[in-house]
Amino acid sequence: MDEIAVSHSTAAAANRPPVYDRLSVAEVHEALRKMMLIRRFEESAEDAYVRGLSYGTMHLSIGEEASAVGICTPLTDADLITSTHRGHGHCIAKGADVAKMFAEFLGKETGYCHGRGGSMHIADPNKGNLGANGVVGGGIPIAVGAALAVKKRRLNSVVACFFGDGANNEGAFHESLNMASLWKLPVVFACENNLYGMSTSVERSTSVKNIADRAAAYSMPGVTVDGNRFADVAEASFQAVERARAGHGPSLIECKTYRIRGHSRSDRNRYRTKEEIESWRKRDPIQFLEAELQTLGLATRAEIEAIRADVEKTIAAGIAFAEASPTPQAKDLLRDVYTV
Repeated sequence: MDEIAVSHSTAAAANRPPVYDRLSVAEVHEALRKMMLIRRFEESAEDAYVRGLSYGTMHLSIGEEASAVGICTPLTDADLITSTHRGHGHCIAKGADVAKMFAEFLGKETGYCHGRGGSMHIADPNKGNLGANGVVGGGIPIAVGAALAVKKRRLNSVVACFFGDGANNEGAFHESLNMASLWKLPVVFACENNLYGMSTSVERSTSVKNIADRAAAYSMPGVTVDGNRFADVAEASFQAVERARAGHGPSLIECKTYRIRGHSRSDRNRYRTKEEIESWRKRDPIQFLEAELQTLGLATRAEIEAIRADVEKTIAAGIAFAEASPTPQAKDLLRDVYTV
């Protein structure tokens, strides 16, 4: 038995992803916690919608948790992100308080945008989150502008720019990558390729096999990674962030992943087969990470269950906070509304 145990240990060490040499055990556990928190937040938000507690549509990223957490793992509070209409995961990965997020969903005064923004417009400047954006590709030029400001002010910050596969065919994508490369701006362009822009397959809308291949046209590194593997995403992000911080300019990371839910709450999934969805369920990023951490001796089953229990307490407390929070008053309707 000892020989077998040693053999398994040696094999695990040989296959150890390099990112785990960059992170402490506590940091790895925190990454798993954030992925679980994203999943449970979105499941709970969906439940609130079904029960009529929140209004408007929402775009869930269930199945994409590894890309959000992996990209954000090398970032600090001084670093910035721009997000998308499918941005709950980015927000939590960057350190948001889920209680304030639930309050925002329920239209409460204690929400991040005082209940005015809802699902698609949460921002948390204190943690460097410049905000989600309901416009496809809308956050890409914003990220470039933020990175230009960083460079002009001679800060050591990096901007991570999330966008989906649908945005890679927008003019703003190409213009922004060109400018960022030309001026060597500290941007990490993170494409979450979940294979569908609303209901259109990326195979029918994009001429290149890998979106990361488009980086070559703008003289920047481009890499395609398994977006359901935290270690692969995080290692690519570390390399891109280090390059940006060193003044060498932007990079493009393509995370190939999948959204298990529909495009939005109104999506009936008629363009996808049940077999396709089920095949991706079996590639669950949270289950992948749990298994990997146990195999590498970075977490025990008891530690994983303790993290899961802590997440459940956090979610329950967040929902209770939101439900008990005050609703906005009619007299404050125009507060925080500005014009230029």
